[in-house]
Formats: sequence, structure tokens, C-alpha cells
Amino acid sequence: MIAVAIDDEPKALDIVRVFAEKVPFLDLKATFQDAFEALDFLQKEPVDLLFLDIKMPDISGLEFLRALPNPPLVIFTTAYAEHAVQSYDFDAVDYLLKPFAISRFLKACTKAHEVFKVKELSTSAFTPASESIFVKNGYEQVRVRLEDILYLEAGGNYVLFVTKHQKIASRMTMSEAEAMLAPERFVRIHRSYIVAKDKIERFDRYEVSINGQLIPIGANYGPLQLAKN
Repeated sequence: MIAVAIDDEPKALDIVRVFAEKVPFLDLKATFQDAFEALDFLQKEPVDLLFLDIKMPDISGLEFLRALPNPPLVIFTTAYAEHAVQSYDFDAVDYLLKPFAISRFLKACTKAHEVFKVKELSTSAFTPASESIFVKNGYEQVRVRLEDILYLEAGGNYVLFVTKHQKIASRMTMSEAEAMLAPERFVRIHRSYIVAKDKIERFDRYEVSINGQLIPIGANYGPLQLAKN
């Protein structure tokens, strides 16, 4: 995984750099104290994982991530525990509270690597002609037609696939579920919801309607992306 770290504190970047060298599947390409320099780098180079401080002088890590049209996986790093709840709105892989030990750093990286592998597998396996996916339900793999999916809803450690005919609860993260779906057919509108674009009956600033079900639009997502499709 290609990674980049952004933090206004040099010592914090040094720690990430030293720890990253010990993780075999991690390639820390660059570190930045200036978030705007990092933004320029991200626009030019492919990055899979971002270590991102939340409290920075010119722009917060949350604002920075919101500005990225296609953000990579992110692990937030901060000295302020009160930011943890906010970080979950961005579907962060993990949240590292400074000062963190290498064991905690490795755990976060391993989680990111697992999500990354799922995305890679889904991307390589998916073609425009694909019309179905396999969803794990208990010990079984259930074939689900993309055409039948209305929306996905996250709940605890599970994602609920709501289709025209049934509901399937699968133990996975929302990021893993999103990686299985074709982006031209599905859109994330909330940290807990992904909807099928062609099943949307109506929408406004706050919610969409699918099959009579009202689904909220998260503050960090907005209806603009729906209007473009």
C-alpha cells in the first residue's frame, strides 16, 4: 500500500515514518507538514492510505478530507480524543490517539490493508458486464443481482443488503461493501447508507426516497452528487 502522512508536528511525522518502515506491506512515499502541499501531491500521485492529523493550523484534517473528491483510505492521528466521533462520519479505517505504540499502529495498518485487499479484489473481478455479486450470509455465499439491490444499510458489525425480494445481513464494513459495487450504479449518501442510483424516486437536501423508504443524506455527502447522475 502506498501511503502519505500529513501532520503539522515534525516529531509526529518522524514517529509515523519510523513505524511505517517496520510494516512490510506499507510504502510511505511522503510526509507533509503543510496540508496544501500534500493536496498537490495527492492530485498527481496515486495514494492508497492517508495518515491524517485532525487539528492543524490552516485547515483541519476533517476539512482537508472533505475537499478530496476521491479520498484514499484514512487513518486519523490526533492528540484529542473528542474528535473520534467526528472521524467516524468519514468512514475512517481507524483512529490513533497520540502518543500511540507501534502495536496500535500495526493494528490500524492491518485493518487498512484488509480493506485495501477487498477493494483490489472487487475492482479486478468487476467488469461492466457484471450483473451480480456474492454476499456472505453466515457460512453461505449468496448471489445477489445488482439490479435487485435497493440500498445498503450499516448496523454494528454488519451491512444489510436490501433488495426487491429480501434482506441479507453480512458481516463486513461499509467500506468493504462499497468496494463490491459499481460506482456508476451506486452512491454513498451517508456513513450508514449506500443507495442504487436508478432506484431513487425523489430526493432533497435531507433525504432520498426508495421504494417508499426515506433514507437520510449525511452532512458530509450532500445531494449534489445525486443531481449529477
